Amino acid sequence: MYPIDLKGKKGVILGVANDRSIAWSIARVLGQAGARLALTYQGERLQERVTRLADTLEEAIVLPCDATDDDQIEALFQTVKQEFGDISFLVHSIAYANREDLAGNFSETGREGFRIALEISAYSLLPLVKHAAPLMTDGGSVLTMTFQASQKVYPGYNVMGTAKAALEHEIRQLAFEFGERGIRFNAISAGPLETLAARGIHGFMDMRRHHAEKAALKRNISADEVANTALFLCSDLSSGITGSVIPVDAGYHIMAI
Repeated sequence: MYPIDLKGKKGVILGVANDRSIAWSIARVLGQAGARLALTYQGERLQERVTRLADTLEEAIVLPCDATDDDQIEALFQTVKQEFGDISFLVHSIAYANREDLAGNFSETGREGFRIALEISAYSLLPLVKHAAPLMTDGGSVLTMTFQASQKVYPGYNVMGTAKAALEHEIRQLAFEFGERGIRFNAISAGPLETLAARGIHGFMDMRRHHAEKAALKRNISADEVANTALFLCSDLSSGITGSVIPVDAGYHIMAI
């Protein structure tokens, strides 16, 4: 039983792809804390997998949503309104870049690859918030996932670092815009975790080794540590925190090497 009680809270989580997804770790912890969840999937290929995971949570629902399709986003929140009435939180844990744009020279990133990475990884938060905010009738929390490559150069991360930098600025801008409505916006900057998406990053295992060697805690983080931070940020205990990027990286971000 988690010390933070989310009974009566409802929310939407985007980005569950399998049981190693950061979004799934967050969903599991929020569900165990008592929240009722709507999990989304992109395309029929993922529907069965996400449904199987949702079945382990109490009263969770599963809905389709391609974050590049405005009609699907609108339909998602129409259904959420019908099922839940209102929501308390939104978790945005989606990002994508073409594999060829995560290696080689950043200067060779094509126009279309740049657009895809920025649209899915950063812009997608905006239409989601547009439809989620009206359902946050008593304020709420919006959480997204970022990475230190938004601020520093990580070879092999390339255009995704640019996308994360844009996402972090959105968090600050949206925190200001929705502050009077009591809706908070924050991001978790997680250390490298072994997810399906991480496999597309050139040199990822070297990155994990380097983090473990140089981090203040001399280890890598776990998905549960990210999920527990998400639990705090989606709860009323974090009511005074907005527009922030919270590092969950075993202290790697404080080191000069």
